[in-house]
Order: sequence, then C-alpha cells, then structure tokens
Amino acid sequence: MAIIEAVILLITLVIIANIIGHYLPNLPVSLIEIGLGLMVALVFAVKIPLKTDWFMLVFVAPLLFNDGRRFPKKELWALRGPIIGNAIFLVFATTLIGGLAIHWLVPALPLAASFALAAILSPTDPVAVQSISEQADLPPRVLHLVSGESLINDASGLISFKYGIAAAVTGYFSWQQAAGDFLYISIVGALAGMIIMLIIHFIRLFMLQQGFEDVMFHTILQLVTPFIIYLIVEDLFHASGVIAVVVAGIISHSSRNIFLDFLPELKLVTEQTWSISVYLLNGIVFLILGIELPVAMHNTVHNPMINTSEEILLVLAVWLILVIVRGLWTLAYLLYTNQTNPKTFRENIKIAVLSGLSGVRGAITMAGVLSVPTVLADGSPFPQRGLMLFIAAGVIIVSLVMAVVLIPKLTKVKAPIEMRGMQRDLEAEAAAEDEAAADLLDETNAKIYMYKVAASMVESQRHIDNNRAALDLLAEYQLMIRRLESQQSEASTSDELPPLIAEELILRQVAFDGERQKLESLWAEKAISAKSYRHGKRKLRQKQVMLSVIGTSFNWHHVQLQVYRAWSISKRFLTHLWPRHTKSPSETEWQLTEREMAKAGIKQLSYFLKQPENRQRHYNRQVIYQIIVRYRNQIENMKNGGRSKTAIYERQLQKLRIKALTNERAAIQELLEQHKISWQLADELRKNINYSENALILARTDTE
Repeated sequence: MAIIEAVILLITLVIIANIIGHYLPNLPVSLIEIGLGLMVALVFAVKIPLKTDWFMLVFVAPLLFNDGRRFPKKELWALRGPIIGNAIFLVFATTLIGGLAIHWLVPALPLAASFALAAILSPTDPVAVQSISEQADLPPRVLHLVSGESLINDASGLISFKYGIAAAVTGYFSWQQAAGDFLYISIVGALAGMIIMLIIHFIRLFMLQQGFEDVMFHTILQLVTPFIIYLIVEDLFHASGVIAVVVAGIISHSSRNIFLDFLPELKLVTEQTWSISVYLLNGIVFLILGIELPVAMHNTVHNPMINTSEEILLVLAVWLILVIVRGLWTLAYLLYTNQTNPKTFRENIKIAVLSGLSGVRGAITMAGVLSVPTVLADGSPFPQRGLMLFIAAGVIIVSLVMAVVLIPKLTKVKAPIEMRGMQRDLEAEAAAEDEAAADLLDETNAKIYMYKVAASMVESQRHIDNNRAALDLLAEYQLMIRRLESQQSEASTSDELPPLIAEELILRQVAFDGERQKLESLWAEKAISAKSYRHGKRKLRQKQVMLSVIGTSFNWHHVQLQVYRAWSISKRFLTHLWPRHTKSPSETEWQLTEREMAKAGIKQLSYFLKQPENRQRHYNRQVIYQIIVRYRNQIENMKNGGRSKTAIYERQLQKLRIKALTNERAAIQELLEQHKISWQLADELRKNINYSENALILARTDTE
C-alpha cells in the first residue's frame, strides 16, 4: 500500500474508532482501534510494511517527549526515590523474572529474546495507569508512585529490550559490557537530551527577543524537537535517543514559562497541536497492532511446536506473571512504608492487586515489539518473531480487557479507561489534588454558574427588536446548563433514571400533551386543513420519539431520532440552496398552527405546576425555564414567518454573544475573588472563553 493511502486510511480509522467509542464509553478506544485494524487486515488484506528505525523515530520519540512535557513534577519529585526504583529496578525485575518464565514456558524462544520480550512488556501506559488508579481509589502515595513510574519506565524498558534483541541477533552477551554500555547510553543520552533542549530553548528565546514572534514557527519547532534530538543522539552520539527525548521533554516543561512573557498564545496553540499529534500517533499504533495481528496469528497458529489453545494460555500466563510481579513489588513497598500510613494486611493485598491490574500496556510496548528485526546477524530468520508479536499483542489486549472487567468489580466504580491521546493533563490533575481538600467548586458547577450569569444578562437585554436573537442564545445556554446538570445527576445515580432527567421527562410530557390536545382541537373545529393536521401529527411523533430516547440506552428509538434529524437537516440545507421567496397558504397555516401548539404547551405546563400536589414537589426551575424558553423560541420563529436569519438578526446575536462572554468572564473573576474556584480552573475557563471569542471573530470575518 502506498504511504499516502496508508496514512489517509489510518487517520480515517482513528476517527471512526473514536466515533464508536463515543457510543461505547466503557470500552477503551484502543481496543476498538485494534478491532478496526484487524478488520481491515482480514477483509481488505491491508498490510503496513514496518522498519525498526523509522517506527521508533516516528512513534516512540514524540510520545515519550510528550510524556516528559506533562510530567507532574511537584508530587513526583517528592517520591523520586521510589519512582526511580519502580522505573528501573521493577523493570529489571520484570525483565529477569518474566524472561526466565517465558523461556521456561516456550523453550524454542531463545533466552535473550525472552528477556527482550519481558522488557518491552514492562512499560505501562501512563495515562491509563493514572485513569485506572483513580478509579481504584489507591492511596495518594501509591497513586503518585505508579503514575510517576509509568511516565519514565519506557526508557528503561526500551533499553533492556534493545540489549535483549542485540544479544538474540548477535548471539553474544556480556554482563560487564552491558553494564558499561547501559551507563554510557543512559548518562550520555540524558546529558545530550538536556543540552540539545537547552540549546533549542536558547535559540527560541533569542529569536523572540529579536521580535520573531511567529506562533506557527515556534509551534512547529517544538513538534520537530523530539525527532531532531532522537536522530542526533542515536546517530551522532550512539546513545539512547529514548532517554534523551524523555529528559528533553522534562526540560521543555520546566522552562516553558519563559516564553509566555513573550508570546502568551504560544502555550494554547502548542498544547492543542500536541494533543492532536499524540491523539493520532497513539491511535495509529493500535491500528497497526490490529493490522499486524493476522501475521502474528498466521505464524503462530501454524507453528507445529505449539497449538493455538496453548498460545492463548501462554498469553494469559505471561499477563498473570506481570500482574504478580507488579503486585508483589507494590505490596513490598506498602509494607515498608506501613508505619507512616498503617493499613491492615488485607487492605494492602487489595491495593497491591489493584496496582497490578492497573499496569495496562500500551503504545510503547507495541512500538517496541514491532521493531524486532526479521533476521539474525547470520541472515537466518529471527526465531519465533511471530510468537513474540502474538504474546505482546495478546498481553496488551488482555491487560485492557481485564482492567475493564475486574477493576469495576473490585472498586464498584464504572468509568472508561483513558489512554495516551485522550487529552488528559496529568500535571493539572496532580496539582488539583492539593486543592481538593478546600471547599472549591469543580469545573461543572463553575460552568453552570457562569452560564446562568450569562443567560440572566441575555434575558435582561431582551426586548422586542432583538427578541428572536435573544431567545435563540438563551436556548443555547439552557441546553449547555441542562447537559452539565444531567451529567451531575447521572454521576450521582447509576442504576435508575437520574432525578433531573426524570423531572424533565414528566414536564416535557405535560407540555407535549398540551400541544397534542391543541392540534386535535384545531382539527375538530375545522380550523386547519388535513395537510396541516398530518404535518402536526408527524411533528408530534418526532417529539414522542425524542422523549422516548431521553435517559435510555441505545435502542430503535435512537435510530428513528437520527433519521428524523438527518431529514430535518437535509430539508434545511435544500431550502438554503434553493430558497422560495413566497410561501404557500398551507405553510402559512402551519406556522400559525405551530404557534398555537407552542402556546398550548406553555399553558398546559403552567396549569400543571399550579396544582397543589405539584407545587410540593419543587420541580427544578432550570428545567422548567429551559422548556418555556424552547416554546417561546418556537413562537418567535413562527411569528417571523419562519424566515431565514437576516443580517440584522446576525448582528443582534453577535452583540448579545459578546456581552454574554463578557459576563462569563466577570463570573469567573467573581468566583475567583470569593475563593470558590482555583487559579488553575479560572485559567482553563478563561481559555475556553478566549476560544469562543476567537471563533466569533472568525465567523464575523467570514460573513463580511
């Protein structure tokens, strides 16, 4: 397959996998990507030729550099000793024990290759570990330990893997030479990465001081930095490019505030660009894993030395060995530190098991094992390469599946497992833990308050001239508030319908009954034609389907709703392409009918809420207001004859949006001054407002 076609296919599959993941939130996207890769390999016979050098350069270097950039230094620096112990000695212990066990299980796999396989299975995905560890409610000290270890164990794992592969290829291995080489490539790699990164920083700072403030240039320079460092260290110094990019990432993170004095927007652009890059790279690695599975399966399934069932058992056995080694290591650490944080032995055992299960393998494991050469130094095929790939791929899949299945059962927490590329800011979350003990609003509650302040301003600015624009903007704010409150309600209850959604269903059903009764009344009084009556019945069926969808899992009603929405969007699009300057009598009649139905909905809802038994229930005022705004918006649109949005309307809407965003910013400042939100959250919320303002300016530029 041509490289351009392959890249387009892989990016398209990453997008499809994340769309599927949206509807299957408890299934890790990485598993979906593996499944899609396997599907295209089997159905379309897609193959991706891989070479060790470019695979390590293209995938490993930027992923590890980004991990270093996001290193949560405060908490992890406090645990630097245990973290280094985990990242180095645990990797070596896993390599030694796992390698011996794998060689014992598969004697046909050389001992050096067994060590290499165990080494590349040692690194854990840092984002997955953080996500799972939080679900498992590990003690903070253990949480920081496993999170920090997972950020820097890639380097030690890849170095051990490199030596194992080198020994397997050449047939020669010396402990003394290996130890000396390890010290050389580690120390020189770290120093080279630090020095080159500082030189690049000096160049960037000098150019900024000279007035060269092109944000795109500085962003691209940072994106190519890990590739430059990796190539220089590997080819020029013959040291570890892996360690070099990790150290460079940490240096980049530590000194990035220097550039904010010159170019504040650089951080925003850079972070979003890195998020997109890692999102794609991580997804492509797992897709390649799925595409490579048939090759591994074919070679191992037809291997006369081991049958298929034994291969599957072998994968499970290797995964279990990794879990046991990691669990025992954590248990030993817990017992060693038990005096400072006393727990029962049973509690420590549970924490150790959860720590073992949290060791999900990810992109680095796959990137490394795919780089195993196909031939030895003498030109003969690399022994059991297909089996190595099969075991590594199987352990990745099993570690993901077991974490999804077992951790919720042990912790009673159901939440999706996140991986690299999921826009997870590890440093921000670590810093936020210091503020968790204070009585601060979380992001959801802060946004709700912010949106309510903005909506209140829009309501106060609404008058007869801008009524339609104001109601449209109010409807947007009410929808955002409703979504946030629904998320809160869903988080508080898991088995039954959230109270907020249940209330909305009741109130919307009441208003819906008022609309239906009005339509039947108009038809009985011969006030509307049969065409308008049929149109009204069809609209009511759509609303009934929507009510059936709210608060339910995916079912046939969801399909119907999507069909209705697609048809509605298509009609609006065609109307925009070929607008009609005159309206037929039936269209005018329907607009009047829809206005009357909307008024009836409000009237029925008002009557319902005035009943004594309903007053005592204290229905959520936000839900009531949202429903009323929606009907008022419908009345106003029909009052304007359903006309398309004019230039005057767009100017009114833009003016109101600017005022609303100003009030959002004022609400953030108010919360900050009252010590109800952290500086970090205020910065994040302001950043979102800046994005909205920039989008508003771009939209205005496009229309002028």
